[in-house]
Amino acid sequence: MPDAELKELRSRMEKVIEHLKKELQGVRTGRAHPALVEDIKVEYYGTQTPISQLATISIPDARQILISPWDKTAIKTVEKAIQASQLGINPQVDGDNIRLVIPELTGERRVELSKLVRKYAEEARVAVRNIRREGNDIYKKMEKNGDISEDQMHDYIDDVQELTHEFIKKIDEISEMKEKEILED
Repeated sequence: MPDAELKELRSRMEKVIEHLKKELQGVRTGRAHPALVEDIKVEYYGTQTPISQLATISIPDARQILISPWDKTAIKTVEKAIQASQLGINPQVDGDNIRLVIPELTGERRVELSKLVRKYAEEARVAVRNIRREGNDIYKKMEKNGDISEDQMHDYIDDVQELTHEFIKKIDEISEMKEKEILED
């Protein structure tokens, strides 16, 4: 039973890493990527719908995103949603498509984006530490109920700490790579 708890903690920490990677995909690096727009919500027939469910998103070149709504009547609402988003890019309607030209990042904008990456990484670290705390509480409760000995509890708490270090290190590596990508571009 205690080993199953450890597997569950690992699984939850892996989900934190997956979430961090998804968050960082949406951080603009000066290169076009579908993740920049696919989660932007559009008011479509009274429902908030992500662009990825309304259109084909393609990358014709390194600095351009092409959005082709399947329902051509949705072009104006998709355009408005992009303008209202925090993307900071003005969409250009081109017939039945919407083009987004990704401008070069200024030095100031790169610094802002690297701060945002650090913020996301810190949120991920906090989430991993919260999972560690919950795991430690579970093992302390097991020891208190007599399910495991005190020595076993300490061993499991040490295992949880090792797991925490492993995932904090992964978070640091991921955020360093993203910051490097932003600052070098």
